Amino acid sequence: MKFLSQLEDPYNPLLGPTLKGLQIWGLWKPKWTHNLIHLSAFIFVIMQYIELWIIRSNLELALRNLSVTMLSTVCVVKASTFVFWQKPWAEVIQYVTGLEKNQISKKDQNTNSIIAEYTKYSRKVTYFYWGLVAATVVTVILAPLFSFMAGSNRTLIRNGSMSYSEIMSSWMPFNRTRGIGYWSTAIVHVLICFYGGGVVANFDSNVIVLMFFFVGQLKLISFNCSRLFGDGEAISYKAALRRIRECHQHHVDLVKFSAILNSLLSPVMFLYVIICSLMICASALQLTTECTSNMQRLWIAEYLMALIAQLFLYCWHSNDVLFMSNKVEDGVYSSAWWSQNIRIRRCVLLLGGQLRKQIVFTAGPFTQLTVATFVAILKGSYSYYTLLSKK
Repeated sequence: MKFLSQLEDPYNPLLGPTLKGLQIWGLWKPKWTHNLIHLSAFIFVIMQYIELWIIRSNLELALRNLSVTMLSTVCVVKASTFVFWQKPWAEVIQYVTGLEKNQISKKDQNTNSIIAEYTKYSRKVTYFYWGLVAATVVTVILAPLFSFMAGSNRTLIRNGSMSYSEIMSSWMPFNRTRGIGYWSTAIVHVLICFYGGGVVANFDSNVIVLMFFFVGQLKLISFNCSRLFGDGEAISYKAALRRIRECHQHHVDLVKFSAILNSLLSPVMFLYVIICSLMICASALQLTTECTSNMQRLWIAEYLMALIAQLFLYCWHSNDVLFMSNKVEDGVYSSAWWSQNIRIRRCVLLLGGQLRKQIVFTAGPFTQLTVATFVAILKGSYSYYTLLSKK
């Protein structure tokens, strides 16, 4: 708890831990050394595709390479888009931070309660997701060690009939099966695993927290709308118009910045949805391959669980945003609008029209990120698996 408390930032009440993580991994306000690391990761992914082409005739090796190479591709895309689109990311982050600090400074008990509620939930999701990614990275790194500890494999390696197991599958310009070449490759793979795990953990947790920020703010708009006129007491036209204008502007800003966030996220999620279907299918096919050892099955099962959890978190929280954006206008009709005169009622009607605008996150121009999309992806992956398993 002491370590986690050090991640908090009073200047970024909601995004403190995720921004620190992004900064450590060179995604937020990167330096030239960070850009050099991102370039190195891009070159490594190219080497993975070269190796995939070389081993394309061996189905087992190709599937193992493909399942990791696809994820590496997504990691590089996430890192590069975050670095290249730093300005719009900064706009969204500054808006979130500025809005929350302004709301907290007003010391309204109900507002602070809603903010504290979704901030607490965001911390739980962030730390859970970081733990899941860390467990996946450790499992990937230690998989070759577990394979070597198997008695039969150790004997085959010693008599030279079997090479040492690799952490990942990538081409290298030297012999990577024995001696210093193997250990050099292992070090590169360990560093790449830590890099990829950090990029995935921090990018995804940052996006998920931002999604839940929009859910919390929509709840706050709905609550503010429900208390526009108190219990029906008479208020002046100017005071009523000010309250309506505040709710209206609050929602306009949320729609604007959610659209910016969606423009940053949609291309990445479009690629991820396609790749995730292939990765889930490839991992499931590996699990049912007879030549796969028990330790490999354990590694693949943990890897598959992480893939599904990652996709589920995106779809679930995006679905929450869509659901809440469709529900937010209920606050207007639960207010004491009936106690006001006709001029104010017309303004309330305009506010209700604004609140009908949906906030939705998409994966490219083809699909929305919802629970229904998550189920469709799993169904599609199972269909691919059924087709390939009959070959």
